[in-house]
Amino acid sequence: MLTQTGSSSQTNEETVQYIKKKLSGKLSAEKSINLFHCLNELDDRSLVEEIQQSLRSGWLSTDELSPAQWSALVFILLSSDLDEFDLKKYSGSEKAFLKLLPVVKASKKVLLRYCELSKRSFEALSEILSSPSNHLRELDLSTNELQDSELDLLCVGLKSPDCKLETLRLMDCVLLKISCYYLAAALKSNPSHLRELDLSYNYNLKDPGVKHLCGFLESPGCKLETLGLVSCGLSEISCDYLAAALKSNPSYLRELDLSYNYKLQDPGVKHLCGFLESPGCKLETLRLEDCGLSKISCDYLAAALKSNPSHLRLLDLWGNNLKDPDVKQLSDLQQSPDYRLETLRWSGLSVLQSELL
Repeated sequence: MLTQTGSSSQTNEETVQYIKKKLSGKLSAEKSINLFHCLNELDDRSLVEEIQQSLRSGWLSTDELSPAQWSALVFILLSSDLDEFDLKKYSGSEKAFLKLLPVVKASKKVLLRYCELSKRSFEALSEILSSPSNHLRELDLSTNELQDSELDLLCVGLKSPDCKLETLRLMDCVLLKISCYYLAAALKSNPSHLRELDLSYNYNLKDPGVKHLCGFLESPGCKLETLGLVSCGLSEISCDYLAAALKSNPSYLRELDLSYNYKLQDPGVKHLCGFLESPGCKLETLRLEDCGLSKISCDYLAAALKSNPSHLRLLDLWGNNLKDPDVKQLSDLQQSPDYRLETLRWSGLSVLQSELL
């Protein structure tokens, strides 16, 4: 509600200038939005059009925005019913993140990759995840070096009963085994919503990190469908942990990517096949690129799929220097009436079922 500051004959132009002056001060997001609605009613869209023109031209420099222009940007983004918010489109700075916090709160998908966020930003993010009215369902924090204090704050939000996050990506975040301990503990306390977890390219995660993670995977409430552990320094021991955890809670996982863990090798695949052949396994996609595998792994995989052939659709063994004879048993699975494998990739080319018939 605007307060009259002059006589009853105050002109629209005076009112516009008064509103713009108010917008230059410190206001809550709600008050700023109300003031922009007032400007619209007064047929003044100059601030909004100025920012829209910069956005269209691709020359928006958030370093030079005034408080009123920041408010205009927030108003534009909130008015656009933006489901996805990518901070890098505006700036990767913490200042931009905090200024655009109302947009983060309203978005279902938030991308914060390659951003310069500190503890203050993670406090705000944790508050959003813990809010009963939060809309956030997908969060990507990849390629940010997470400190212990920042991860702790994120975990506070993740374990909140009000957190409904379905996708969490923490690729290349310099996570350690202790990071997985905190993360698994938080997810175990609120396990039923998360569907996708990607921890790829955390080279120091290694076998102990996966062991901690398995505490979440084997919890009864875990309904994870997609798990990415690409290039995490894993060995056969990780496959042993994973197979045991997934066998105890096998029915939800649909995609598993363990590519570029070159120490995994044939013994790792042997452990993994213990999960693949379990009756409850419904895995549809398995990626094992460049994992140091030989013909023995192909034999293990073929045997496991013969005992439970009805679910796997894609098997990726590219980069393991396999030859035609090595994958013969896998190719021969087409003879099974329950054969469902649509794509077998092992030499850089995808071999489709239709081509095999």
